[in-house]
Amino acid sequence: MKRGVLCSGNLVLDILVRPVDRPVWGSTSRVESISQHLGGNGGNTSYTLAKLGVPVRTLGMVGRDPFGDTILETLRTAGAETSFVQRSTRPTSTTVGLVDSRGNRMFLHSLGSSEEMFAEPFEFSRTLCDGFSHYHLGSPFGLPRLRECMPDVLRAAGAAGLTTSLDTMWDALGRWLKDLAACLPHIGILFVNEDEARALTGADTATAAAWRLRELGANDVVVKLGGNGCAVFGERECFQCPAFEVEVVDTTGAGDCFAGGFLGALHRGFSYRDASRFACAVGALNVGNLGGAEGVLTFDETLAWMASASARPLEPDILRRGNATVMTPGK
Repeated sequence: MKRGVLCSGNLVLDILVRPVDRPVWGSTSRVESISQHLGGNGGNTSYTLAKLGVPVRTLGMVGRDPFGDTILETLRTAGAETSFVQRSTRPTSTTVGLVDSRGNRMFLHSLGSSEEMFAEPFEFSRTLCDGFSHYHLGSPFGLPRLRECMPDVLRAAGAAGLTTSLDTMWDALGRWLKDLAACLPHIGILFVNEDEARALTGADTATAAAWRLRELGANDVVVKLGGNGCAVFGERECFQCPAFEVEVVDTTGAGDCFAGGFLGALHRGFSYRDASRFACAVGALNVGNLGGAEGVLTFDETLAWMASASARPLEPDILRRGNATVMTPGK
């Protein structure tokens, strides 16, 4: 019997301003839109999983304010279960995102309630885990209290019989592997983007970084390559999956949606290769819209879109390691 995903991470209210190509201090600039959206790694990934029909229980914290109410209502509308989301006396975590005309973005982030999440010891009780088989930890570097207990949380999840995954996000403190290294043996699937992979290891390329993370104890490493799709470095196989051709409006949340798409596909019994292609589609659909998860479709709608979508050409030899050539999909 299929079981669901416990998804923890930061829950953020995003205020997105578009387009902002050249901010000028001391002036007033007119923009096309200023809008509010669900944000945060935990929020976007939970929303994606729920929209894809996967039972998901969100673990996080929001303030006792209208922003917190909006986040919870958005998640519930998608189908996520939010009874374990805590309310803080601090304001809900908020991000102002400046999005340029090419879809690139710059974030201004206030920690707010995220600063208090995991302040109390975290236990995978029978009540919490009932009906769930996987634990996904998003944005650990965006949750200050979690840095001290990340390995313990992941170890406890495994002891409770849950498979695990982790999506790093950017480390604004620059500690990277100092805080993550002890977690690696307890992570079933590690999601990182190309810049994060290099920052974690000091490697020159995403490929070298992924191999280094595996050498340090990570099990399966999935590197998000943006317009080049993704690359999977696993115990059984290594391969690259191409991205889809889409017009980019906003890249906010694309990596979160990718992770949700990957886990959602595995929930349906997909292989890693098919899950990679499905996740690339979920991410592609999202970058065609403004907002962290606004472009996510249902599972069947995503499959229908994939049937007529075009993949971008693979970058040749991107996954060579020394003299060993890894396989690409279809070979």
